[in-house]
Amino acid sequence: MTTHDVFFAIIGVICLAAALLAVTTKHILHSALWLTVSLGALAGCYLVLGAEFVALVQLIVYVGAVVVLVLFALMLTRAPIGRSVAHDTPRVQRAAAFVLATATATLIGAALITGFGTESVNLRPNTTEQLATQIFATWSWPFELLSLLLLIALVSALALSRLRVGEAPDDDDEVDA
Repeated sequence: MTTHDVFFAIIGVICLAAALLAVTTKHILHSALWLTVSLGALAGCYLVLGAEFVALVQLIVYVGAVVVLVLFALMLTRAPIGRSVAHDTPRVQRAAAFVLATATATLIGAALITGFGTESVNLRPNTTEQLATQIFATWSWPFELLSLLLLIALVSALALSRLRVGEAPDDDDEVDA
């Protein structure tokens, strides 16, 4: 076992623990902060694997933009910062979600093992031109859809922040016949 393997395992455990805490905590703000730790640790995994550009994009796009947008939306929508009873789920629903997540992970793992077996696949582009082709040709639509989703979330948060607590939206758009 090399030093890279040890660092990757340590950072991977931190990433997994933070991800589990992000989805299991009862505090919405704490969940967003644990998501930040998880995404930062994932960037660390990319660094250990030698993908410095992907690690930088991970930090800039996800930690720097998405998590800040989530925190911004939490502040604008006046979401409860502390423990919220409205966001609790019954134990049966949590158990069903755990079973479904485990089944999905098993299915994906089985498909990957069946598809690739013990083959070694080179996922790293060799040149900057190949990397640019992958980013701006192959993956441009997912990035555009993500940016549209983030824009919709930001505009919705701003619209919700303009409403007073307990106030319904205006019905001025309806025309009496």
